[in-house]
Amino acid sequence: MVSGKAGIAAGYNRLMIAGDIVAAIGTRLAHALATPAAGCRPLRIEQEIVGWLDPARIARLARHPDVFDVRADGVWFAAALAWPGARTEALARVAAALAADGHLTAWRDERYAVAPRFGGTPLFLLERAAARYFGISTYAAHVNGLVRRGDQTAMWIARRSPLKAIDPGLLDNLVGGGIAAGAGVRQTVIKEAWEEAGIPAPLAVQASAAGAVHICREQPDGLQRETIFVHDLWLPADFVPAGQDGEVVEHRLVSLAEAARLVANATGDDVVTADAGLVILDCLIRNGMIAPDAPEFLVLDALRHPSVELATNPGK
Repeated sequence: MVSGKAGIAAGYNRLMIAGDIVAAIGTRLAHALATPAAGCRPLRIEQEIVGWLDPARIARLARHPDVFDVRADGVWFAAALAWPGARTEALARVAAALAADGHLTAWRDERYAVAPRFGGTPLFLLERAAARYFGISTYAAHVNGLVRRGDQTAMWIARRSPLKAIDPGLLDNLVGGGIAAGAGVRQTVIKEAWEEAGIPAPLAVQASAAGAVHICREQPDGLQRETIFVHDLWLPADFVPAGQDGEVVEHRLVSLAEAARLVANATGDDVVTADAGLVILDCLIRNGMIAPDAPEFLVLDALRHPSVELATNPGK
């Protein structure tokens, strides 16, 4: 049996995605993942920029002068909050107030670590529901669930619960979740694989890392500035996913051509989240499903790696 990257390439290269579907994917994702408009100011700690905020959100933070010092060049923490624990405690109070006023999505009771770089020493911890409000860099792990069908490859697609706070009812990767404070990439893959698809740990650890994609876009709840660590996991032909935590309500096994068609959908009942659509696009590009000489190839390729940093605009 052919395995690993050679196996996926052997299966994929027998079929290219139709040009009209490729063009539709480009149109849909370019719109969904558009770079944020100018006007945000940075959230700063000394020389580090740790988040980005628009004027309306900054105005709300200015009501907390014991926590934030709003200046022309950005939002700084008050001088008294000089260590991570103090910033974490102060932000917990602010996040609770924002949530009470209806400015955050559903409270997760889970924190993200905010650091100058992934895996670095945290400068503070922040409730996950407030991550986009403050425009912090977040990290996630997603898994393409793949199955061999003769010389072709199929992909498991999940449907999110209609009760999810973000993207309710939309289609998604088989596995995907944010990396919480204190957790790592592999730990997150194993945890989410079980919760969302019932994949046992001995199988989940076989997921192979396939790089990362990046997202930087405006959303109703703030800025999504996220790095997604992408994985491919070959699943047994007789494996049937089963959600364990109620966050997934459906699984379907589709051909890669059908997965591409779903990503292209901008409306209707079968719309894939922009995040998952980018991960699926990355999978298609990595494995030769989109011709490099296709007119949209370079545009699609660039969508995978936008800068997650915004340009500073002092004095505005």
